[in-house]
Amino acid sequence: MAVDIEVDLGQTGAEYFIQARLTLSAPGLPQDVATEIAHIAHSICPYSKATRGNIDVALNVVTA
Repeated sequence: MAVDIEVDLGQTGAEYFIQARLTLSAPGLPQDVATEIAHIAHSICPYSKATRGNIDVALNVVTA
């Protein structure tokens, strides 16, 4: 298992923003189980809680 995180710095006019993509690689796990694990982890992560609503986050899950 591994988690890759990519963070982008964007700009809209004079305003800056960040967004993130988290990819969970869970070879051998069923897709639905791996997806549930990713969403649960994101919901309880202290950093995710602190930034919720301020940073767009895309969760991707790869099981193959």
